[in-house]
Amino acid sequence: MAVYRLSTPISEEIVRKLQVNDKVYLSGTIVTARDAGHRRALRFHNEGRQLPINLDGLAVFHCGPLMRQENKSWRVVAAGPTTSSRMEPFEDQFIKLFKIRMIIGKGGMGKKAVNAMKKYGAVYGAFTGGAAVLAAKAIKRVKGVEWSDLGMPEAMWILEVEDFGPLTVAIDTHGNNLFEIIQTKVDKTKEQIYKKLGIK
Repeated sequence: MAVYRLSTPISEEIVRKLQVNDKVYLSGTIVTARDAGHRRALRFHNEGRQLPINLDGLAVFHCGPLMRQENKSWRVVAAGPTTSSRMEPFEDQFIKLFKIRMIIGKGGMGKKAVNAMKKYGAVYGAFTGGAAVLAAKAIKRVKGVEWSDLGMPEAMWILEVEDFGPLTVAIDTHGNNLFEIIQTKVDKTKEQIYKKLGIK
């Protein structure tokens, strides 16, 4: 296990050096996007329209943050990760088209997204669920918000972060998936326990 302190935009070369179980602390610009944000971004691309921000080399945070407006600026109150499997129908195209290098969320992703990470060069950084306030502390500034008509949780928030993490590399560009590794170990241990107890 290695520890990396990375800044966005992240190059594909650096991302491909990361291995499952590595820890990453991220600084620079990240954006939030959930279901509606992913759908709109892909629609914009299909219509030949530019996104409001160039995502090349950035990290996309699966998050519906709680924000407070103070003196015409925004402050992050809480920013916990959303379950990433919700974005599985869109994420492979998101990685391919927009060249994002890291996805931040919880719970991992499915085969299509994993294959896209391997092919195009992106990793999945798992952030601890229930640590929304910890995440908010690493967000130093709200640089802007796009697509606010989607509502606060679904809008695309553009955030400046410093040492955001620790993020555990749970899916790397080599197709290694920490969630599958753990599940295999759990299944094997369960089978051994059942055998000892005489349970079929």
